Amino acid sequence: MASRFHLELALTPEGWRRDVVIRIDHGVIDSVEEPDGRPAERISGVVVPGLPNLHSHAFQRAMAGLTERRGSDTDSFWTWREAMYRFVERLSPDDLEAIAAFAYMEMLEAGFTTVAEFHYLHHQPDGTPYDNVAEMSERIVAAAETAGIGLTLLPVLYRQSGFLGKPPTPAQRRFVCDRDVYARLMETRVPPGTIGIAPHSLRAVTLDDLQWAALTWRGLPAHIHVAEQMREVEECLAAHRRRPIDLLLDTVEIDASRWCLVHATHADAGELTRIVKANAVVGLCPITEANLGDGLFDASAFLAQGGQFGIGSDSLVRISAADELRTLEYGQRLMHRQRNVLGEATRSTGRRLFDAAVAGGAQAMAGWPASRISTGERADFVVLDHHHPALAAAQGDSLLDAWLFAADNAAIKTVYCGGVPVVQNGRHVAREELSQRYRKVLAGLT
Repeated sequence: MASRFHLELALTPEGWRRDVVIRIDHGVIDSVEEPDGRPAERISGVVVPGLPNLHSHAFQRAMAGLTERRGSDTDSFWTWREAMYRFVERLSPDDLEAIAAFAYMEMLEAGFTTVAEFHYLHHQPDGTPYDNVAEMSERIVAAAETAGIGLTLLPVLYRQSGFLGKPPTPAQRRFVCDRDVYARLMETRVPPGTIGIAPHSLRAVTLDDLQWAALTWRGLPAHIHVAEQMREVEECLAAHRRRPIDLLLDTVEIDASRWCLVHATHADAGELTRIVKANAVVGLCPITEANLGDGLFDASAFLAQGGQFGIGSDSLVRISAADELRTLEYGQRLMHRQRNVLGEATRSTGRRLFDAAVAGGAQAMAGWPASRISTGERADFVVLDHHHPALAAAQGDSLLDAWLFAADNAAIKTVYCGGVPVVQNGRHVAREELSQRYRKVLAGLT
């Protein structure tokens, strides 16, 4: 059924426009035009495209705030990972669905309208596949449909616990798949949505497995963790005499698929250049990378070469599109001891960050139309409250700066996915129900 909306102020590919009428048919914008007197529902506020969240581990939302205590040894990603392994042992399919639906609800309230779920919790606690191999994948699909968020499902291929075929540990038994099981996971139906491959990392798959997956599902979205920690870089050099990103680019044809290199935190100058030449997207998760002490990606050098990036919530310790982009910029300021490091003369810092995250995220989640306010695009958009105090004196690009650097999630009034309002007055339409399910799961896990 077609609907018409009169947008008071909208960010379009042509720039900021006032009094724009869009017609939406089956979730897609089929016209953008001037008002002509015909009936249209008026949307007051600042309308901007919804952001893609290109990296999520939904089950980890239930761990948020539970790992912030220093252990006897130096804490790092690797000690956090052991806590995650212990936590994941207890999750049932019902638990996963409730946690994921709650996380996706929060993403929508934070301005994300699509999510790429890097999904590796496949099997029963003892490592045995469920009777329905795709049981857990289907629970992710159900959660996305319940929340109303667009989904790119990325079943994870996990084969080993370290470089050169190191056997998986008992703690990884719920993740590990052989090729046959993985192929069956790739048959998971994602209506509506798309599916892609996710070799977990170079330490978790053999190079043969990586090539097999890339060739078998050539052309689909392909995401992989790479160079997140220095220990990974050091172990890769010891095993293969090459750095992780060089090894990846030497092993598969990155430009043959829609590749997303998640984190790439410790890419050196040569690897950054190679990523740009391969037209790959770097998936940055600034909040999680800060939380885990991973380090800082040199986004300034990457963007100077024309690099593309998107943002993701990863461990979901906090869910906020604004905070991800703000943390990205602030990390660069600390690294370079300057202000507005990622800004430029023609666009404010917030505008440049926002535009890049929309474009890079859409490329990395190929199969979902982008969410720009333009003909042929999916009608996913966010309405910012122009009465919010932080936006009161803002105009043009400074509206985005005020949202990202001052107001955060509190500025979000309404969110539409496929032309349907899933967030109203800052709250998801099913918040009470989804929150109740989530609280019940957490009570059973503690």
